[in-house]
Amino acid sequence: MADIPIRFGIIGCAEIARKVSRAIQLAPNATVSAVASRSFDKAANFAKANGFPPDTKIYGSYESLLDDPDIDAVYLPLPTSLHLKWAVLTAQKKKHLLTEKPVALSVAEFDQILKACEENGVQIMDGTMWVHNPRTHKMKQFLNDKEQFGQLRTVNSCFTFLADPDFLKNDIRVKPDLDALGALGDAGWYGIRSILWAADYELPKTVTAFRNPVLNEAGVLLECGASLLWADGKIATFHCSFLSNLTMNLTAIGTLGTLHLTDFIIPYQEHQASYTTSAKPGFNELVTGWVQLPSEHTVTVDLPQEACMVREFASLVANIKKNGAQPDKKWPTISRKTQLVLDAVKASMEKGFQPVEIVG
Repeated sequence: MADIPIRFGIIGCAEIARKVSRAIQLAPNATVSAVASRSFDKAANFAKANGFPPDTKIYGSYESLLDDPDIDAVYLPLPTSLHLKWAVLTAQKKKHLLTEKPVALSVAEFDQILKACEENGVQIMDGTMWVHNPRTHKMKQFLNDKEQFGQLRTVNSCFTFLADPDFLKNDIRVKPDLDALGALGDAGWYGIRSILWAADYELPKTVTAFRNPVLNEAGVLLECGASLLWADGKIATFHCSFLSNLTMNLTAIGTLGTLHLTDFIIPYQEHQASYTTSAKPGFNELVTGWVQLPSEHTVTVDLPQEACMVREFASLVANIKKNGAQPDKKWPTISRKTQLVLDAVKASMEKGFQPVEIVG
């Protein structure tokens, strides 16, 4: 008998929920079983517009979905300011939690969510999709190759996009009561995660925010960045913005090699993704050109990265349900480290852009 897919309930009809609900349907071990909104009609229209199965349950309140005994896991795409309340309730109802990033407004809130998940034996994972792309695994193999890449020394990460006037006025990501972290939480989360990924999730010693961040009239960040410094001398920088051309660059530089890609968050194409490596390059005799030119590598995937994320999450949930396994600690640990660095960036800004020591 084929394994029964993990049954997802979706709480909230945010734009990102369209992408993830499609991913749930594409994943071989998951299915959309219910959707909830504060408006029954909105939930019904969302289900219809996104081609949900005809037997999908429609709820006009979040609580009703959480009370459904047939739901195994919840996808939570609500504004960050609502995560604490609804993530904790989700865990208390024994539903496994796939939540949008950032997980919380602070590490203190994150720890409350994690405590509820641990006390109730539920899996938590944040919705950072690119780390689940098979390309990411291949790139990590290069970074781990001491003969080709050497030791990591520098990482530079940049995620920017040019938001239109309507976004800058009305989007939840610029509202202090909904997503108070602004560009730092929405775009900076990716930059921080990419740096930690390259550094094998070793936390830096200090974080220093760049001066002159851009804020809107409500005090929400529209553009910012920071540098991260490790005790062994590694250094990294990230920049995030709602005010610049769409850019998703990631560069990791080792003592012997360099990894570079320009679409690290969302690949240019859904079913294949490329990256460039350079190992032990140099100049020709007259220094008019390079020898050992960079190599481009392309990884073909059977599922888009967001579906790979759902597949991984559903697999962990199934292992808990069927085999009595304990929730996997890898993903919440990675999420918490990302949140710690994000908190340190905020703290550095508040302290006049002074270095802030990371305390894990």
